[in-house]
Amino acid sequence: FSAAIAITEQPVSVSVPVGYSFTLRCRAEGRTSLQYQWFCQHQSVCCPIPGATKQDLPITAQQTQLYTCRINDLYKNAIFSDWVKVEVHQCVARGLPPQLWRGEPVIVVNPTEQRVEVGKPLQLQCAAMGIPAPSYQWYQNGNLLEHQKKKKLWITHAKVSDSGTYLCCASNSHGEHWTNAVDIHIGETLPPAEHLQLCHFVFPLATGKIALLVGNNRYQHHPNLMAPVTDVFELSLLLEQLGFQVVSLLD
Repeated sequence: FSAAIAITEQPVSVSVPVGYSFTLRCRAEGRTSLQYQWFCQHQSVCCPIPGATKQDLPITAQQTQLYTCRINDLYKNAIFSDWVKVEVHQCVARGLPPQLWRGEPVIVVNPTEQRVEVGKPLQLQCAAMGIPAPSYQWYQNGNLLEHQKKKKLWITHAKVSDSGTYLCCASNSHGEHWTNAVDIHIGETLPPAEHLQLCHFVFPLATGKIALLVGNNRYQHHPNLMAPVTDVFELSLLLEQLGFQVVSLLD
C-alpha cells in the first residue's frame, strides 16, 4: 500500500546575493489532483506565503529564510517537503556573481590569519554562494579534516599541533572553489617586556611611515595569480611618493 502523496522532487537550499532572482521547485504525485502551498519561516515565525500555490516559487532574495511546501489532495491527505534554507549575502563585491553565473561556488568570506594562545578557542570562518548551497570541507597543511565540514571551523581548546596552514573547499554539483590559505599560529604569548623589546628590534624606525608589501604568486592550493609582482612594484612607487619607507617581499 503506497503513500497517498509522494514527493518526486524536493526543493534545494541555495546561497545567493541579495537581489538575486531564482525559483524553488517542488514536485509530487498522488491519486487525485494536488494542491500546493508554500510557507516561509523567519526568526522562528512560520506563515503561509500569500498566493504561493504553485509547484514553483519564484523568489527575489532579500533576507535569509527557511521554506517548505505543503502538498495535499482532495481526500485531505497532506505532506510537507523538506525545509530548505535560502541564505542571502548582503555584502557582495560589485561584479560578483557575473551575469552568466550558473550557480557554481563563489567564495564571499575568506578565513583570516590568527595567533591564538594554547588552550584558547580557535574559530575560522568562510562562506560561499552557490545553487545548490555549497558543502564545505576544511584542510590543515593539505590534510583533510574529517569532522570540519561547516562554514565555521571551531576548536574549543587549541593545541600547538593545531598550528599550520588552513583552507576550505566549497563545492556543489557545478564545481568547487577554494578559499585563500591562511597561517594559524598556536603558542604561548610573549611576556609584555619581551614583546616590547621585540617591537624595538623589528621596528627601530617606528616614528616614520613604513609600508610592508607582500606579493604572493606561488600558492600550494590555488592557481597562480595574474600579476602580484607588478602590483607590488607599482604600489611601492606610489607609497614612496607619499613619503613611506617601503619594504617589498615576494613569495
